[in-house]
Amino acid sequence: MFLIKLISYLPLSILYLFSDLLYLIGYYGIGYRKKVIKENLLHAFPEKSVAERLEIERKFFRNLTDSFAEIIKMHTISKEELTRRVQIENAHIPLDLVAKGEVVVGMTGHFFNWEMHLLHMMANVSTQCEVVYLKVNSPFFEKLMKTIRSRFGGMLVERAAFQREYLRNRNTPRLIVLAADQRPTKAEIRYWSPFMNRETIFFEGAEKLAKRFGHTVIYSEVRKPKRGHYIFTYSLMDSPPYDHAAEHSITDEFIRRTEQSIRKSPDLYLWSHNRWKVSR
Repeated sequence: MFLIKLISYLPLSILYLFSDLLYLIGYYGIGYRKKVIKENLLHAFPEKSVAERLEIERKFFRNLTDSFAEIIKMHTISKEELTRRVQIENAHIPLDLVAKGEVVVGMTGHFFNWEMHLLHMMANVSTQCEVVYLKVNSPFFEKLMKTIRSRFGGMLVERAAFQREYLRNRNTPRLIVLAADQRPTKAEIRYWSPFMNRETIFFEGAEKLAKRFGHTVIYSEVRKPKRGHYIFTYSLMDSPPYDHAAEHSITDEFIRRTEQSIRKSPDLYLWSHNRWKVSR
């Protein structure tokens, strides 16, 4: 932990040199999860040529290794540098509602660099932001990521404890951030829907929460104008009343928008995750 913190004091430009080396070793040497990545891209983009999918694959791997350097830097990055590197467009949409005393549900996918996005929100609106996260199996990395994510305050809630914590704080105005594209376990509430040309399982927790308690739902999309810089754009996805809303309406809209985001910037999505491991 101390060594990682020490390394994080290096400028990001220097850390990117290690990222470049890791890219060469991981992609051309080890071939980290190449089989999963290639299979995912083949199903997602059957209309593209082999060369086009290969280009996405290489760009994705670059973004993946860059994200490792960026996460290390997040251990000691200043609020000022973080604000220069991460911009939020339309942040007023959730924050205005929170200022009025409401709870807002933010749904996003695993697009690079989601960790910098979360840290930016924690740094700028820490008392009004709650992040729901999935516990890492490794105790070392679990402690590391909790240390990084909580640097500027804010609330971190492990997914298994979220329901209990929500009921405890249900009247506290805040933005609740959920990465809604993770794969549920067999014991969790699930919903099957076509996604990137395959039947895919989804959480419906965000939708059930919003509809049961009358919360507005927003979506976050990302652009990467240059290395180490990200622009996240918030947009309204749905709002109460939900009396006449169709079943799965919020989840279906999230799926549609996530697909749209992937097709705009396919190399920014987490293709190394075995998202389609579970089949119907």
